[in-house]
Amino acid sequence: MAHVVVLGAGLGGVAAAYDLRAALGKDHRVTVVGDGPYFNFTPSNPWIAVGWRKPEQIRVALDDPLGKHGIAFTPVPAQSIQASDKRLVLVDGGVIDYDYLVITSGPRLAFDEVTGLGPDGGFTQSICTGPHAEHAWEAYEAFLSHPGPMVVGAVQGASCYGPAYEFAMIVDADLRRRKLRHLVPLTFVTAEPYIGHMGLGGVGDSKGMLEAALRKRDIRWITNAKVTSIDAGMIRVDQLDDAGHVHRSHELPHSYAMFIPAFTGVPALRGVEGLTNPRGFVVIDKHQRNPTFPQIFAAGVCVAIPPVEVTPVPTGAPKTGFMIESMVGAIVENIKSAIDGRPAEAEATWNAVCLADMGDTGVAFVALPQMPPRNVVWIKEGKWVRLAKAAFEKYFLSKVRTGNTHPVIETYVLKLLGIRPLKGERSAK
Repeated sequence: MAHVVVLGAGLGGVAAAYDLRAALGKDHRVTVVGDGPYFNFTPSNPWIAVGWRKPEQIRVALDDPLGKHGIAFTPVPAQSIQASDKRLVLVDGGVIDYDYLVITSGPRLAFDEVTGLGPDGGFTQSICTGPHAEHAWEAYEAFLSHPGPMVVGAVQGASCYGPAYEFAMIVDADLRRRKLRHLVPLTFVTAEPYIGHMGLGGVGDSKGMLEAALRKRDIRWITNAKVTSIDAGMIRVDQLDDAGHVHRSHELPHSYAMFIPAFTGVPALRGVEGLTNPRGFVVIDKHQRNPTFPQIFAAGVCVAIPPVEVTPVPTGAPKTGFMIESMVGAIVENIKSAIDGRPAEAEATWNAVCLADMGDTGVAFVALPQMPPRNVVWIKEGKWVRLAKAAFEKYFLSKVRTGNTHPVIETYVLKLLGIRPLKGERSAK
């Protein structure tokens, strides 16, 4: 009997656990190790931060649904991985041995890399976690009583730009509904070399579409931005030119600010020779497997992916939801192969599918594969995207509650779009 441990209970971890249980049957053990008792639907955090959702609407207590599928659940985060001994040490001193480890831990939020960044001891808000989004809402409620300048964006080294754009446009829409927008100068600050770069070198005409969207909403922007320091009333930004030299320095007053930070690997992954790169992200081969420790697989934000291109201010490559599901699919196939004594063959396609709310409309993009050059690229704008994202939220939360991670309708829709989770699968004609 093999024991497969999944480290992380987010989008990738929960999907991996259910898929592993379905693929391996009851003859093998599956355990999930999470940081707390809940699954939180992270894509909805921007809505939490402006009061459009309540926390309880986007989270699921995992003990019961996982238990119904025979999946053990430990809501205690890991302290370290003893990879040579195939052992996970928890922060409470507990120890879990494994035959195979699937790391879906998400990132450490590197607020410490910019002075004054972050909600814990800093002067900016975050929407990267459920608790951070709740704190952002509390700060936003106070801001509404005393509105003033607002700054939103993503700092140097960030690799997740979509939520920053979403939040800027959602808060614009919310302030207009409250008849307060005229009191709030709004500036978007990003490490990207141009609007719509997204850490992907652009997707279709994302530059033109998102620039038009910002103009329409009276949101000014600063690109190639390196945030140097933040205090209670001022954000200092150096704007670089294409050669990486300081072109202009900005001092931006703010009454409210939200920034996406750079990510690193979580502390439990650090210090294991051969497991991670210098930033703490897990090194993997084309089968999602670590070359040094072949019993360890990884998916999602914790995976080491090089930037798409060199930019004047460092930008990272994002790992979108469907890309993570694609990674998980390959991991499950390859662990099953290993248990059956067969070589790993499954490879994830790393396709990108994204739905972004823009307050009163939305943007959807597909990049197949995520990294250029691509076979398929399209980007569409419309109110239907907002409806689609809201529907997907309810749909995915239902999947978490029931354990049905790949319903027939999802598979059919993806095939109609020509989107394949694994390399070698045939698209529907």
